[in-house]
Amino acid sequence: MTGTNRPTLILTLTGICLCLITAPFQVNAQDTLKLSLPQAEQLFVRNNYQLIAQQYQVEQAKAEMITAKLFDNPELSYENVLYNPDTRKFLQTDRMNGQFQASLSQMIRLAGKRNKNIQLAGLGVKMASYAYYDLMRTLKFTMSSAYSKAYYDQQSAQLYARQISSLQTLLGANEQQLKLGNVAAKEVLRIKSLLYTLQVEYSSLQNEIEDGLTQIRLMTGIKPETPIVLQPGEMEEERPSANLLLYASLLDTARSNRADLQLARTGVAYAEKNLSLQKANAVPDIELSLAYDLQGSYIRHYNGIGIKLPLPLFNRNQGEIKKARIAVDAGSTLLKQQENELENEVHNSFLAVLRTEQLYQGIDKNFSADFDRLIGEVVRNFRKRNISLIEFLDFYDSYKNNTLQLNKLRYERMNARQEINFVTGTAIFK
Repeated sequence: MTGTNRPTLILTLTGICLCLITAPFQVNAQDTLKLSLPQAEQLFVRNNYQLIAQQYQVEQAKAEMITAKLFDNPELSYENVLYNPDTRKFLQTDRMNGQFQASLSQMIRLAGKRNKNIQLAGLGVKMASYAYYDLMRTLKFTMSSAYSKAYYDQQSAQLYARQISSLQTLLGANEQQLKLGNVAAKEVLRIKSLLYTLQVEYSSLQNEIEDGLTQIRLMTGIKPETPIVLQPGEMEEERPSANLLLYASLLDTARSNRADLQLARTGVAYAEKNLSLQKANAVPDIELSLAYDLQGSYIRHYNGIGIKLPLPLFNRNQGEIKKARIAVDAGSTLLKQQENELENEVHNSFLAVLRTEQLYQGIDKNFSADFDRLIGEVVRNFRKRNISLIEFLDFYDSYKNNTLQLNKLRYERMNARQEINFVTGTAIFK
């Protein structure tokens, strides 16, 4: 190879490589859903099957309230003579020779059982509602976390696509030159090795992205075949700093808004109300009745009034009362456990968001742009043969690793903020 041809070849190859590295990654927008996180959350609330199923539980609890408000039905009984042997007639009801008797009774609940059942059903509605909002809180965090990871993985995938494309071009040109004897075989092998590594990593990353998008589709009701481009909207740099957060304020917010804590508190109240109901159930109910007998009693046209009252000699509902007392103690213990978990979760998330925020704020905001310019300088030096192919590819790999680490940090920062929303039960970071 002549001295004039080799620099021209290197200039051509490196120019192609640089253009492909810095070229924007294009997404085919045809039939593609551009999905922001707020849009995903709206679809989630409207279409998530788990959430819809839990809403039915709330409606069932409200139906229990209707049942609790109902009074006992009165009971009507009637008895007629089947066959009169004197008159040889069936079902005779006339006043002279017939016979029938009828009674009407009504159960009357004592000790406030009806009101206690209504109050218990009301607490059941609250518990179902808190369970619904806690499920929403949990699923929403799962979806937002999957959204953030998939988005930053997509950003990393763009880097892989650019690098793979440029390396394929570089490899093709070097293979042609290898046939002409202008480059060493070891340089071609080095390029192939890096290319294969990138392709394997890219394939694995694509699988992770698709897993995340599948989870998003499943939770939002989007059809499986719909391509999705994630667009989070507000840039990370524009979001408020997490350094202004106060742990005590976050803890108070969580105690006031966490649905699972409210569920545990309501569970204790439910157990206490059930204990009150079981004690009331130990008080016998009375049954009042009115009766009429045509002529089967000691007088014709008998009219009577009656009362029925069970005597609580043996069964005074002792077992159910003991169970209810145990449920109160168990609920109080679970409430303490829930409060302890809440405090630890808030504290851990608080430290995590501060760590990621401090690390993120310590990074130069121009880092990515400076790194892009630096690789341009490396390409120019490689073109001038001031650095070897190995040094060029090593920097190429370093460029990839630094970009991936930055995307990972951005995801961890976003996820830490979403976790603060999760552990406090509020949208502190929107």
